[in-house]
Amino acid sequence: MKTTGGTDDQKRRAAERAAELVSSGATVGLGTGSTAAFAIRALGRAVADGADVRGVATSFASRELAREVGIPLVSLDEVSTVDVAIDGADQLDADLNLIKGGGAAHAREKIVDAMADRFVVVADPSKVTETLDRTVPLEVLPDARTAVAARVETLGGEATLRRADRKDGPVVTDNGNLVLDCAFGAVADPASLATDLSATPGVVEHGLFVGVADEAYVGTDDGVDVRRP
Repeated sequence: MKTTGGTDDQKRRAAERAAELVSSGATVGLGTGSTAAFAIRALGRAVADGADVRGVATSFASRELAREVGIPLVSLDEVSTVDVAIDGADQLDADLNLIKGGGAAHAREKIVDAMADRFVVVADPSKVTETLDRTVPLEVLPDARTAVAARVETLGGEATLRRADRKDGPVVTDNGNLVLDCAFGAVADPASLATDLSATPGVVEHGLFVGVADEAYVGTDDGVDVRRP
């Protein structure tokens, strides 16, 4: 369930500005999605110009793009820290709480983004909102799908199994799990909902990123709006 909106120029401005934060010798978390892809391409150009940068990919898609543009890759097990993570968001509020998971990569994204010394969100203005209200993706163990959906209902939400666009059957994550898109309406207290979802057996990871982002770079028609919580 990928998000749309914003222009490529807006996304590119945000992503390229964030890529400028990466110094030679850094280990970079490579996010997933159309805006993060602009940052990966910018880092690839820096590597081609001689920068010593290595990336930690958050998905199959980001790994393949990094290889295409020449960024050396390492696994998360091979590093003790991530200097900067650059990743997109499906929605972000004024406190830089996020909803992620449109590309079904939020479990790996959260590990890398939370591990980073500095996590920078890149987005276009269509992703900015006063109150989070998009569906919250849950990566769930396949056998726990029904039980998790029932728990979501007790929390006031409605869970829908994410279906694949170009094949019969559900979306399967890089980790071999399923995705439930959960509609809660306006999320007045993201931290409380995040705690409840994390405590639900069978949930591998949810798409609420609360207190993780350090900055957001929002690309506009004529520049970049830098936001901090």
